Amino acid sequence: MSVAEQRQIRPGAAIRGRMPEEYFELKSRIHSRLLDMMDLSILDTLDPSSMKPQIRVLVEKILSESRSKDVPLNMNERERLLKEIQDEVLGLGPLEPYLQDPTVSDVLVNTYKRIYVERYGKLELTDSRFKDDEHLMKIIYKIVSAVGRRIDESSPKVDARLDDGSRVNVIIPPLALDGPILSIRRFAVDPLEMDDLLNFGTLIPEIGEILKGIVKSRLNILISGGTGSGKTTLLNVLSRFIPADERIVTIEDTAELQLKQDHVIRLETRPPNIEGKGEVTQRDLVKNTLRMRPDRIIVGEVRGEEAFDMLQAMNTGHDGSLTTIHANSPRDALIRLESMVAMAGLDIPTEFLRRYIASALNIIVHLARLADGTRKLMSLQEITGMEGNIVTTQEIFSFRQTSIDAAGRIHGRFVVHGVRPKFIERFKISGVSVPYDFFDPSKTVII
Repeated sequence: MSVAEQRQIRPGAAIRGRMPEEYFELKSRIHSRLLDMMDLSILDTLDPSSMKPQIRVLVEKILSESRSKDVPLNMNERERLLKEIQDEVLGLGPLEPYLQDPTVSDVLVNTYKRIYVERYGKLELTDSRFKDDEHLMKIIYKIVSAVGRRIDESSPKVDARLDDGSRVNVIIPPLALDGPILSIRRFAVDPLEMDDLLNFGTLIPEIGEILKGIVKSRLNILISGGTGSGKTTLLNVLSRFIPADERIVTIEDTAELQLKQDHVIRLETRPPNIEGKGEVTQRDLVKNTLRMRPDRIIVGEVRGEEAFDMLQAMNTGHDGSLTTIHANSPRDALIRLESMVAMAGLDIPTEFLRRYIASALNIIVHLARLADGTRKLMSLQEITGMEGNIVTTQEIFSFRQTSIDAAGRIHGRFVVHGVRPKFIERFKISGVSVPYDFFDPSKTVII
């Protein structure tokens, strides 16, 4: 038996499981040959839909060459190869099918060998992979260069974004010991609305109406939660209730908010250049925003010393501002916010700082991703002021888990705590009315 015969791909291997090395070698060879045959200078100027048939014709021609005949392919394998070559040239290679799949919320590349995706809150290993580290790095360079970022050994980690707003994080050796790591947090082309959150059981209609009134009444909101709990999604949903005639300025490390109003100014931070200069932080942008006559300020996520400037804006006439923060509970969110303000290097007494926070914020909304992958609004609390040296809050709604069924689905109930919030007076002034029975403690909604 010849070496070529020993290296043959078994018919059907492409669709039954992981692809053998010979398949990736063939694809790499065809891709390189294709690039030699194409005019790359006009590639970006052409419509992808018109390019696909041309690429297909060229690939078919290359496959007919004698060097490709040592790897026989059945019809399904041939179609898969053609599709993957098109994705290599026009898209992001092996990642492209998952970026087109609306059920995929995260794409996680653990070195070139493994690609995981998250569907409906659960991770699953795919049968896709990159040929090698060099192949993966080509896709990474393609992503980061498109947004003016760079990544190399001197700057081995970067945040970027895709054209659709999906958030990208990359970390490479020497920081990543086993090879390049790529994480993509996807965002829907058609952003979720309040009705979607209600259908998913993230919250109940009463909470939805209260949140809508909170935004319209220009109360300052802090959304807390862990990674993947839905903070940015809820921030997007709440932004829908901001009146269209208001000027909104958004500030983000990596632009991912999808506001639908016309009068939106989007600002994004900038990392330092290769000489270590030119960095623009969130704190710089918050300070600049105050000179831009904003009606609402939305900070995608507070992570450091910009928290002080954000609170300062909330305390000086910029009501109705919104932001998110990573935290395990509403109380932890306040503690983290306090520590972030301390990072600004200001010598502010602790009691004064807490009073400053209590004066700036009105509402804390806490979200969580549960063990079955579902997202829930776990708590909606109102900040009521200070009691001694402690910021006081009162919980209005909460979610309580009660059981897990045989299929692993979590069941629970939304609890109304019977507290009539102080912000109801703001509702009246703003012309927002809610039924009194929204706060009836006997009301429990089982999910």
